Amino acid sequence: MAEAGSESVSIPRVNLGSQGLQVSKLGFGCMGLTGAYNDPLPEQEAISVIKHAFSKGITFFDTADVYGSKHANELLLAKALKQLPRDNIQLATKFGMSRGISGLQIKGTPDYVRSCCEASLKRLDVQYIDLYYQHRVDTSVPIEQTMGELKKLVEEGKVKYIGLSEASPDTIRRAHAVHPITAVQLEWSLWTRDIEDEVIPLCRELGIGIVPYSPLGRGFFGGKGVVETVPSVSSLSGHPRYQAENMEKNKRIYERIESLAKKHECTTPQLALAWVLQQGNDVVPIPGTTKIKNLDQNIGALSVKLSEKDLREISEAVPIDDVAGIRHYNERHAKFSWKSANTPANDSSVSTVPRVGNTKL
Repeated sequence: MAEAGSESVSIPRVNLGSQGLQVSKLGFGCMGLTGAYNDPLPEQEAISVIKHAFSKGITFFDTADVYGSKHANELLLAKALKQLPRDNIQLATKFGMSRGISGLQIKGTPDYVRSCCEASLKRLDVQYIDLYYQHRVDTSVPIEQTMGELKKLVEEGKVKYIGLSEASPDTIRRAHAVHPITAVQLEWSLWTRDIEDEVIPLCRELGIGIVPYSPLGRGFFGGKGVVETVPSVSSLSGHPRYQAENMEKNKRIYERIESLAKKHECTTPQLALAWVLQQGNDVVPIPGTTKIKNLDQNIGALSVKLSEKDLREISEAVPIDDVAGIRHYNERHAKFSWKSANTPANDSSVSTVPRVGNTKL
């Protein structure tokens, strides 16, 4: 049976949002290169993966200041960028999370926004950031205050476009009123679809692009936990959907998509990724991988063509009520999801920064 490959796939460029940012229809999430779901790759191997992605037509790369030990992910991407044409790259990074002695901290005060941006520019060794996201919403700071500083950074040329990650509809609308939001990044895959009723329609109303992270279900539709053992060092080993009793139930979901993939003459991860890719021209998923083989396979998903009937059939093969386990690592993690990401009115006083346990987001 034929398998969709990347050799002849041309990655189209699309408008991400309505503010002028053009990106490759498929992006690349860099987080895993410096460890998260696996051990960090040796530096040269990681750089080779990034360069391979670019050589295949991926120009949209996603990182964050909190990825990797001591900002390792941004520093890695900086080295890769030295070997690539900067003006042809759309570089996205994020601020708003840091790890302290007391655990993870979420912060969105104006002075913190600016200090994070200056630090990321220095680490990445670039003059500007194409897309700068607030990684998680600080629910103690009015979003207008955070956005006010981000707007200044745009006016100064340090940031070209502004994004939000895991933001609530109210926060998105209020932020967009201060300065246009170009993209909202959220978890979206066949087994995580809670954004479809509220967030997606709002983004389309406002002309905001949608960037799904974990479009393969944190590796599940790539076979993790089913055909491939989850490494003990992986944060997935503690994820509710990967716990033994839940995984036994979730394997049945994988088998249904596997069966449909055979019908469409592609691999299981390609079908799952194609489903996300074809949710709209304004949808640009950012799957990550440490393996060039998987990267090529992901690119091959662009050649899997699905009709409206096919998309419905695939959706119906994964009833949300059948998914065992919550999408969050734990209840603390759930507090940082879009459903809990409202901020106080702009005249409210800013309270102390919330702290939670050591949770990977």
